[in-house]
Amino acid sequence: MSRYIEKIEKLSLPLIATRTVAAFPQIPVSFELTRPSNLAALEAAKKNGGLVFAVPQRDPSEEDPIKAGLYNVGTVAKIKQSLVLPDRQCRVILDCLYRAELADARRSPDGVITAEVFKKEIDFDDTTLRAEALRRRCLKSLGDYCANSPKLSKDVLAAVGSMTDSGLMADYIAANFLVRLDDKALILSVFDPVRRLRQLLAILERENEILELENSISAKVKEGLDRHQREYYLQEQLKVIQNELGGDSKDDLYSDVNELNDKIDASAAPEYVREKLYDQTKKLARMPFGSSEASLVRSYVEECLEIPWGVVSPDSQDIEKARRILDRDHQGLEKVKERILEYLAAKLLAKSGRGQIICLVGAPGVGKTSVGASIARAMGRKYVRVSLGGVRDEADIRGHRKTYIGAMPGRIINALKQAGTMNPVIALDEIDKLSRSVQGDPGSALLEVLDSEQNHAFRDHFIEIPVDLSGAVFIATANTTETIPPALLDRLEVINIPSYTPAEKLAICKKHLIPKQMKLNGLERGMLKISDKAILKLIDEYTREQGVRTLDRAVAKLCRKAAIAVVKDKKDGLTVSAGDLEKLMGKRTVKRERASKKAEVGVVNGLAWTMSGGELLKAEVLSMPGTGKLELTGSLGDVMKESARAALSLIRSRGEQLGIRDREFYKNLDIHIHFPEGAVPKDGPSAGVTVVTALVSELSGVPVKGDVAMTGEITLRGKVLPIGGLREKTAAALEAGMKTVIIPEENRDDLDEVDESVKKGLDFVFARDISTVLDTALVERPEADGAGN
Repeated sequence: MSRYIEKIEKLSLPLIATRTVAAFPQIPVSFELTRPSNLAALEAAKKNGGLVFAVPQRDPSEEDPIKAGLYNVGTVAKIKQSLVLPDRQCRVILDCLYRAELADARRSPDGVITAEVFKKEIDFDDTTLRAEALRRRCLKSLGDYCANSPKLSKDVLAAVGSMTDSGLMADYIAANFLVRLDDKALILSVFDPVRRLRQLLAILERENEILELENSISAKVKEGLDRHQREYYLQEQLKVIQNELGGDSKDDLYSDVNELNDKIDASAAPEYVREKLYDQTKKLARMPFGSSEASLVRSYVEECLEIPWGVVSPDSQDIEKARRILDRDHQGLEKVKERILEYLAAKLLAKSGRGQIICLVGAPGVGKTSVGASIARAMGRKYVRVSLGGVRDEADIRGHRKTYIGAMPGRIINALKQAGTMNPVIALDEIDKLSRSVQGDPGSALLEVLDSEQNHAFRDHFIEIPVDLSGAVFIATANTTETIPPALLDRLEVINIPSYTPAEKLAICKKHLIPKQMKLNGLERGMLKISDKAILKLIDEYTREQGVRTLDRAVAKLCRKAAIAVVKDKKDGLTVSAGDLEKLMGKRTVKRERASKKAEVGVVNGLAWTMSGGELLKAEVLSMPGTGKLELTGSLGDVMKESARAALSLIRSRGEQLGIRDREFYKNLDIHIHFPEGAVPKDGPSAGVTVVTALVSELSGVPVKGDVAMTGEITLRGKVLPIGGLREKTAAALEAGMKTVIIPEENRDDLDEVDESVKKGLDFVFARDISTVLDTALVERPEADGAGN
């Protein structure tokens, strides 16, 4: 009989709760502390002798356990070393001293958990035959455990065999060989060394049975395989495991594979796609369940199956209905509507026609993006918008290689999945704002997408299967074609969307903007009434744009004023006339140039195109005694400066014909050419005729008519070359009160694009040579002076 003597001593120590580690007496242990309560306990222990109470917690996921979440027995240990790590972490090494039983745990205001523990010591005779027998039996079970686990070192077994302390042997084996934390906590909770060995022996025997069963399963699987069946080794092993456990013969992996195969069978994908996916599911069936590669293959097959293979929307057969939809949704835009109706008609006759790639180019707010949705409704197709503004990674278009972590298909494939059909209308918004970076050039990646000769076999890097995009209609939008790469622009059918005239803005405001904003602001019909004159004044004095976005915001402000009138002032609504605008909207925000009532020397009305629409651009010229210097001001660009120098050279070469008073003005006079609003950058060649006229007027002393405006590029030979933006420029001239506009002869055909009200309100003079411009603009033609000065 062994004699046991139990000694009890009560202690109060800082508590450290461990998630995955169990500390055993006389065995040093190292682990990291991350939780605030553990870090606080460490600091408290350093101030009071360095003793702590380390105890494992029952649920590792619990962030801040107290007594109920902790095991009853832990270890009193002394802090040997602590090392502060980044991110508020600390690695600590403990010298474990003895077991102690947890009686209570309390949290102090400073966050430290203090444990009340009982230290127990048991003295017994470790030389008894029973103790020796248990040590030998544990050593034999441990030997069997090592034999069944080839990865364990035999040197550790030799170290255990040299131990004669029963308690230390049990703790050492538990600390170094047991895997489960609850098994370690069970050994830690036993104070009696002999009982501890018995408990350990039971755990080792159980583990040995499990290992023997695993080895038996592997042996049975290997016996049932021959050299033609080795590729199915993992499948057979899983089947035997299921049979041994008495479970269902189909595990989760087989269920996933069968489910994917069923989806492939039901898919309308082409045969080459189905073969590729079947190969992937075969590969998946041979992979270990839960492996990262298996998850990758499964995700790949699922992504491929989400593509709507073979699903197409039937095109609308009613051309008149399509026309009505386009007319209802958008005011004007006749060229765009005509092009879409042409495509529909051709599609009805040629069922296999390739998809179209159209690029709508226009200023912000003219309705380019919304046109895409209207086109989809007119064609009876699904609509998807893909925003390209700021995209700088090629993988956004083509997708990532599936070997990368987090790989996914590109935006084009995602657009097909979002639409649910293979022939949607895809709006590629802001295609002119693509950028290039070290990640590649997304503009180059779009070349295949937008080439009707290639996109029937588009390859996404993730999908790696040819996808037919030829049925889709691509509608690209851009503010300008200048920033679109030439190779990409060559694949687009560019349709310029002109700016809206005041009459068109009036119709859009009444038909679309006012009803939309009244609905958004909760106004019922009749609560807001805006007269036509008020809308026109709103357009003229509170907005400066080619589109209607600013007008939309102005209408929204009036709707909010109406809401105040209804809610606060208890009125039935708000009626807005032209005279009410200043009170409701504040002072006018746009001040436009107006035609001068008198003719001036050296001042000419030019016309310019900006992103906000057409503008009246005055040119002023002054000459003064000097040495022939030319001064150009007004934030002019290089092209505009060159145009001014060309105008000066033209006048020098024709000084006699043009009636210049000082034939050697280029020596005797300094000339200053200025374009007002100097803070606004200006560039382009279309001010050439304006500069020539202003120079001739100043140098000859003949005034320029105040109601004449002009635009055109000039050559050194005096030829007037065509310009762009005629629609916007002529509209600006009419708004400024001009009566006559001089334009290049080669722009005569472009008058078809000019609004009818503008053509009726202006007299147009077509000029091939600068002489026509001067005859029209000057009050009188200067007389040629053959004598000179």
